Amino acid sequence: MKTVAMLSLGCPKNLVDSEGILADFVKKGYKVIDEAVKADVAIVNTCAFIEDAKRESINTILDLIELKKQGRIKKIIVAGCLPERYKKVLRKEMAEIDIFSGVRKFSKSDPDDRLLITPSHYAYIKISEGCDNRCSYCVISKIRGPYKSRGMQAILKEINDIRERSNGKLKEINLISQDLTYYGMDLYGKLSLASLLRRINKDIKWVRLLYAHPAHFNDELIDIIKNSAHICKYVDLPVQHISDKLLKSMGRKITKKQILDLITKLRKNIPDIAIRSSLIVGLPGETEKEFKELLGFIKDIKFERLGIFTYSREEDTPAYSFKGQVSDKEKRLRLDEAMKLQQDVARNVNARFFGKTLEVLIEEKQEDGVYLGRTYADAPEVDGQVYVKTTKTIKPGNFVDVMITDTLEYDLVGEIA
Repeated sequence: MKTVAMLSLGCPKNLVDSEGILADFVKKGYKVIDEAVKADVAIVNTCAFIEDAKRESINTILDLIELKKQGRIKKIIVAGCLPERYKKVLRKEMAEIDIFSGVRKFSKSDPDDRLLITPSHYAYIKISEGCDNRCSYCVISKIRGPYKSRGMQAILKEINDIRERSNGKLKEINLISQDLTYYGMDLYGKLSLASLLRRINKDIKWVRLLYAHPAHFNDELIDIIKNSAHICKYVDLPVQHISDKLLKSMGRKITKKQILDLITKLRKNIPDIAIRSSLIVGLPGETEKEFKELLGFIKDIKFERLGIFTYSREEDTPAYSFKGQVSDKEKRLRLDEAMKLQQDVARNVNARFFGKTLEVLIEEKQEDGVYLGRTYADAPEVDGQVYVKTTKTIKPGNFVDVMITDTLEYDLVGEIA
């Protein structure tokens, strides 16, 4: 039997595409294996969102090419964002690649079948493809095309199918999109995420919202998060910056006041909510004034979870030619300063949990007597973990009550309550 291995790079949206690709190969009679070096066909599903992602994708491809030259791999397929963006250049420079396929060919707007790569207790559900925001610094709309919502019935069917295939092991679904809160506008003529959430199977204990653009976050959505036991009190709210000047130049379609009002409303209505956000330092036009404003925002808001990144100057974006470009050295200095501040914030946020008992979803056994898990405030892969000390045997995918005995910058330590 022929074998295929997948190297999936980048975000969970890419991972969902990778799962669809693998399902197609299984239908063709291939066996999926973990190690590319032992596979007849090696697929790398690439990311090309920012410079670091492009570099990782290219280095991975070069490693596979070397294996092919050694006769250890028969065929290489490069899929995803990198060939969508640079197919002509790649074909010219990498003749060893057998197939290049952009994201729009492999990405399925209504994926009926996926071979899940994630553990059986959680899955990602992509509710749309593409993006209509066209932020000045971002290439996503060029790579993935315009926003296209999936039909509600197709999404609900996929969730139920995955749950049935898991034999009751599925405990968490993570809804993903380039712009989760815009869902349904193109298909139903109105923001429809709240309507979708109402119809999701309530036997799934955790439903998590990732990539919720703040400009489209409405009161109906706040109400359903507040009043639904199965929807995590967790929102991934990518703010990107807080300066009105930069929000305007970025094309974010929201103001500082609107962002602050939304965060205040979320915390007032949902006291236990964990808000995750992402910020960019070193944007064109970010002077010391705007950077200090951003630092003040981090200090005052105290996000429960926060990712901070340096601006990546991408060709084919309006921001590429903006005046006021910040040097790479200055970007790194600003990133270090912002991250140091956030470490202090995160340490204090986690300290609130000391002595409390939290419900934890067990992910895996780390070593004898220690398991790794997550709370409702932690999304897979990007957020913190709970180190659970116990003499008991716990199966991954089970929930346990954990009393927190120590708090770290990003992680918690506890014992079975």
